[in-house]
Amino acid sequence: MTRPLIISDCDEVLLYMVSPFRDWLAETQGVEFRMSGNDFSQALRWQDSGEVLEQDEIWRKLGQFFDTEMHRQAPIPGAIEGINTLAEEADVVILTNLVDKRQAMRTEQLAGHGLNARVFTNQGPKGPALQNILQEYRPSKAIFIDDLAQHHRSARETISDITTLHLCGEPMLAPHIDCAHSSGHADARIDSWDEALPWLRAQLERENA
Repeated sequence: MTRPLIISDCDEVLLYMVSPFRDWLAETQGVEFRMSGNDFSQALRWQDSGEVLEQDEIWRKLGQFFDTEMHRQAPIPGAIEGINTLAEEADVVILTNLVDKRQAMRTEQLAGHGLNARVFTNQGPKGPALQNILQEYRPSKAIFIDDLAQHHRSARETISDITTLHLCGEPMLAPHIDCAHSSGHADARIDSWDEALPWLRAQLERENA
């Protein structure tokens, strides 16, 4: 009999990303990061001129951060412990929107924080990638955890019977981003692992009842 499967995002679900990215930009790149709305593309400005960075420059900065600064990323409180607790009852994999060449780096990064899990990389909406993972694992139940509403929408548009939790553990972002629960694409919105873990375990218990 197959086990349930939990597919979790990494950045802002398991590890902080925006806050160390902000610090690195300010310390070494001459860039200020400030979220004033839900548009990430408007959050990066040159310190000297105050001008918004061009989109291509933002992507270059993100790429450089992931290539050289992933050691700055620390676990969100309760995340690693929570996922490892869930792994006692379910299979756990990570679905992260990084280019494929960084798959090994992310795997090693998470292992260094005490999470040994298979890592899938993806670019763009996550629904098709989720579908491929489910076709491989054929779990008795699937739960998807992500911090961005568009990935929950993609999941629901692609897969009819997946449980979804919208979780954003980064306080800099959580108040500004769209809520997948409000839009009907997530079963719940919980931004702390202290509250998320009991909810997730209840979903697994419901499946096994």
